[in-house]
Amino acid sequence: MYPAKAIIEVHHAGLWHPAAELQAFSPNRVRFNYLDSYVFGDINLPVSLTMPVGLWPEPLMHGLTGLVPDHRPPSFLYDLVPQGQGRKFLLSALNLPDSDDMIMPLLMAGAFNPIGCLRLNTAMHFFAQEARKNPDPQWAQGVSLEDITQRSDEFLNHIALHAMLATGTTGVQGVAPKFLLTTDQHGRWFADMALPDELAHAHWLVKLPRGKSDDDRSVLRNEAAYLRVADAVGLRCAHAPVLHGDMLFLRRFDRLVVPDGGVQRLHQESLASVVGQRGFGMAQSQQTLLAGLRRVVTDPVRETLEFIKRDVLNLALRNTDNHARNTAVQRTPQGIVQLTPLFDFAPMFKDPEVVPRSCHWRDKAGVRQSDWRQVIEQLDVPDTERAALAAELSEFADTVARLDVIALDCGVERVVIDACAKAIDAQARQLMDLAGTARG
Repeated sequence: MYPAKAIIEVHHAGLWHPAAELQAFSPNRVRFNYLDSYVFGDINLPVSLTMPVGLWPEPLMHGLTGLVPDHRPPSFLYDLVPQGQGRKFLLSALNLPDSDDMIMPLLMAGAFNPIGCLRLNTAMHFFAQEARKNPDPQWAQGVSLEDITQRSDEFLNHIALHAMLATGTTGVQGVAPKFLLTTDQHGRWFADMALPDELAHAHWLVKLPRGKSDDDRSVLRNEAAYLRVADAVGLRCAHAPVLHGDMLFLRRFDRLVVPDGGVQRLHQESLASVVGQRGFGMAQSQQTLLAGLRRVVTDPVRETLEFIKRDVLNLALRNTDNHARNTAVQRTPQGIVQLTPLFDFAPMFKDPEVVPRSCHWRDKAGVRQSDWRQVIEQLDVPDTERAALAAELSEFADTVARLDVIALDCGVERVVIDACAKAIDAQARQLMDLAGTARG
């Protein structure tokens, strides 16, 4: 099976452009380089915000005999590796065992429709082969919203027939079942890759509960309300979520429909990728993630405040699922690099699987910091920015103190609000205490 080669393609101005080559030596060893034609071409869009377009020397790492070539996959590739149901489908289709090392096979077959603006040509070939095996002319005209929300036989047969393939869901990471769907101007719904760009009206991520328990359904119901809370308090949010029964419909923000027909795909990259994290489930300190964020964004001051305010809400409303791939940056059509709109914001303390908070604020010795005064006083930012940041956050305290009322107005269930009461009060008090830091 190896060596094998794949081309990373970048979507720009309505077309896919060959940008870089991957040469795989094993399931978890690869050589990366930008193509000469891309380096010396007119498009200067990197495949990762940490890897500018250019002629890269082969990276080296310390081995048993000294410096040796570093053939570990670049961290941005892990954003493209299918997870959840998509991963299971691909492993079955490829007849491969599951393993943390099974990076390149999953990429080369599964990265045909990831979130963002990248894809692999080998994955497109795999997709075309699988689609030919299971043609589905019945879905050529799309289905209605009612077909989807009522789980009609037609919709379920379509999903079963194409498994995770036709919906493009192999590009969506996470545990909860998800589908990528697209609507046309007539309001018909299609599997994401079944509708040409020029006919697309809107792109959707549809989420189902992670499990079958009442708590699983409660988490999903309240995710819609949590996103409304975030919008109400001024965080960066996308379109309003829509809940149909136990299905949550979210407009995608990595795609923009161009007025004269077509789709613009925006670069999106997780903070795990930005800080060089290879693999999944690894804990990072919030300081590490923030430092990586500040290195790549256009306006570090503004994004630092947005990052911290999001974590205040995570703590106040007990969203414990704060791993490094649940926060991402994107490049806007104007070329601005900033945090994406908020996503995966829900009362995860209710999840039956007990999802713990994985990323904590820590001092230089690695000890967890217990309040915002400690965090802000030791934050690696200029003193003038520290004072301004403390002032902004101390003003935010009044909003946080009213979160119970705001949450109720936004549709958060009373039982969830009551369970967050102590956390809301603790966050509000900590932010009020920052007034002294702001003056200092």
